[in-house]
Amino acid sequence: MELFDVIIVGAGPIGLACGIEAKKAGLKYTIIEKGCLTHSLYNYPLNMTFFSTSERLEIGEVPFISHQPKPNRFEALEYYRRVCTSWNLDLKLYEKVTTITSIDGLHVVTTLKGQYQAKAIILALGFYDLPYLLNVPGENLPKVKHYYDEPHPYFGQRIVVIGAANSAVDVALETWRKGADVTMVIREGEIRDSVKYWVKPDIENRIKEGSIKAYFHSEVKKINENTVEIKTPEGDTILDNDFVLAMTGYQPPFEFMAASGIHFQDDAFHTPVYNEYTMETNVPGIYLAGVVCGGLKTNKWFIENSRVHATMIIADVLKKFSDRKK
Repeated sequence: MELFDVIIVGAGPIGLACGIEAKKAGLKYTIIEKGCLTHSLYNYPLNMTFFSTSERLEIGEVPFISHQPKPNRFEALEYYRRVCTSWNLDLKLYEKVTTITSIDGLHVVTTLKGQYQAKAIILALGFYDLPYLLNVPGENLPKVKHYYDEPHPYFGQRIVVIGAANSAVDVALETWRKGADVTMVIREGEIRDSVKYWVKPDIENRIKEGSIKAYFHSEVKKINENTVEIKTPEGDTILDNDFVLAMTGYQPPFEFMAASGIHFQDDAFHTPVYNEYTMETNVPGIYLAGVVCGGLKTNKWFIENSRVHATMIIADVLKKFSDRKK
């Protein structure tokens, strides 16, 4: 097995930032990614615009120039490709990590293509691969989507959008504006306060005027080929339906992390245990970086506020390597 100083799992922006810091430090490293480069960003809606401005998404001192202050998905993909080219980063794409086993200070990383050893591991895992399921009959029907790409396929269709956060609101507004008949099914009694401040009045006004129908304090009971059965405060209702877009959120790969030996705090967010100054977990030599640090609180860490994790981790790795030589 090839031995690395550092193996980074995840080729998102923070994983790339970790790779850059490892390369700057002269460490032997590689970045392993189960899908394409910045896999999560690639799966974002085609017309998505970031919350952050372009300079706050920069890594590796590579300038990020966008047409507007807040870049879109296309510009971000182009930028992170350019970062990889500029730094000539070592990447292993389309190679899923299945297990990490820690023995005597070394970590064995097993993928679908082989095995590697590393003195340190950085888990720069996203959360966009594991959607929260509805766990209702009919959820496996082809018309049920947990990911949204663009509005065109839903023109002239009867859409049920599930959720009340940013993704659900964006999907409801965009599909409605492109000719879909949209109904929202929302567990809560209102649109969430966390929805973007410039979008929240828009969705509330569309609901108020009846352009977009909404059932609050409601939930889906069953999904059929041509209908959706929902439970509302006024009783059960059947909606004629062509597609269900379940924008119910996503979660980190907790099972994979637990199998790697990582512990979790006893809190409502299933927050992983790690040192906030070094980002090292309870497993010596395994570090966390990026959004995965927040557990279920996936809105705690973003690209702009977790870029610093890369420098913190590599600094601690170098310190450990130095201490071992003494």
